[in-house]
Amino acid sequence: QVQLVESGGGAVQPGGSLRLSCTSSNGFDLRYTAIGWFRQAPGKEREGVSCIRNHDGLTYYVEAVKGRFTISSDKVRDVIYLQMDTLKPEDTATYTCAIGGVCGSDVMGPRWDAWGEGTQITVSS
Repeated sequence: QVQLVESGGGAVQPGGSLRLSCTSSNGFDLRYTAIGWFRQAPGKEREGVSCIRNHDGLTYYVEAVKGRFTISSDKVRDVIYLQMDTLKPEDTATYTCAIGGVCGSDVMGPRWDAWGEGTQITVSS
């Protein structure tokens, strides 16, 4: 069973940036699978934010983050990053990475095989 761990969360002012990282804590090779980032704010449903298909580099972004977030893969370190720029208060949520779901150019499936514990992002002045 793959175990995922996220890092990079924290508090930032509006307009600021953060970079989240997702990797496997038990040595699972992420290089040939799809990795997704989800977020859930208090009182709201979980939302697919972005995903990447590591085998071909295809990426997906939800409309709300297009142009501000960038997902990337470091295949040497086997880490997936989510660079978040121009952060807004509405980006405040717990961000969780997941592995092994549907990731297309215009779709990100809700069912993924394994999930991390999540990391909190708070955007506030």
